Amino acid sequence: MKFFLDTANVEEVKRIADLGLADGVTTNPTIIAKEGKNFKEVILEICNIVKGPVSAEVTSDKAEDMIKEAMELAVWAPNIVVKIPMTEQGIKAVNILSKKGIKTNVTLIFSVTQGLIAAKAGATFVSPFLGRLDDIGGDSLKVVRDLRKVFDVYGFKTEIISASIRSLKHVEEAALAGSHIATIPGNLFDKLWSHPLTDKGLVQFKKDWDAYLNTER
Repeated sequence: MKFFLDTANVEEVKRIADLGLADGVTTNPTIIAKEGKNFKEVILEICNIVKGPVSAEVTSDKAEDMIKEAMELAVWAPNIVVKIPMTEQGIKAVNILSKKGIKTNVTLIFSVTQGLIAAKAGATFVSPFLGRLDDIGGDSLKVVRDLRKVFDVYGFKTEIISASIRSLKHVEEAALAGSHIATIPGNLFDKLWSHPLTDKGLVQFKKDWDAYLNTER
């Protein structure tokens, strides 16, 4: 499973990219706004750090306006993927953009049907939102499992990005469910490599080594 970083913080992207863990980046208007920087400037900085897909989202409601935005975004960098909302107008835009060779990521997916529709329209990626679906009592991992089965059965090349990741358990279960990608907030990445027993073991190793060195003197 590939790891995408769900952030617009350039320093976070650099830190995780230096570990070799940033296969791509997803952004949205909310996290872009939090950075207080120019939208294009942020996206281009990220695209220079990460060679994989970088999602930049449109803000229009109508298909023709989404298409216009997407055409402008797509020329900024070769690894830009245009993020489109799961709406009727969004699907119309995806259908047209896919025929123009522009990669898209259909966001705010909450059901298998929505994911299937997006794939049929030509989406490169679909993003089911795990945390938000769980918040209302849904079974987000079942959606991911079932969507992966549908894609495999019918030969869709569309990849699943598990989004709205809230915990280490979400990451692990998304992998087990067959998600192609998990997009993870920067503040959750530390938990991927951390474990209390790892910390305890390192302390013990250092203690034992120091004791050994003292006996050698």
